[in-house]
Amino acid sequence: MDEAGRHLPRPAPIEAYGKGGFRFADMSHRGSLLCLPHGIWASAVTSAAEIDIAALSHVFAPDTSVDHFLIGTGKDPYPLPPPLREAFRARHIALEAMTTGAAVRTYNILLGERRRIGALLVAVE
Repeated sequence: MDEAGRHLPRPAPIEAYGKGGFRFADMSHRGSLLCLPHGIWASAVTSAAEIDIAALSHVFAPDTSVDHFLIGTGKDPYPLPPPLREAFRARHIALEAMTTGAAVRTYNILLGERRRIGALLVAVE
């Protein structure tokens, strides 16, 4: 997996979000995040409409093992396109889309339960 843009080589709870970024592991990041069981990366996605298979390529990499994936769509809910949903279904990964705030809270709970959780969190102001 590409190490470019990786902030942390492990998962970590999201401590805060808003003002265009996130705080986690005593770090601050401006922009969206891709959180996986083996690290946290910067994501170029700026809105839910930009989310596609390419934006989630790390999720579908052979060395990634995720059971449940959350997409934080920003301030507003956003219906994910059927091809994206099908890509997760084909890999037997549960997928949920919700606002970024709800996704951060859910991610932290599932991470605390030691689940193999991943999330794409679109930054909000």
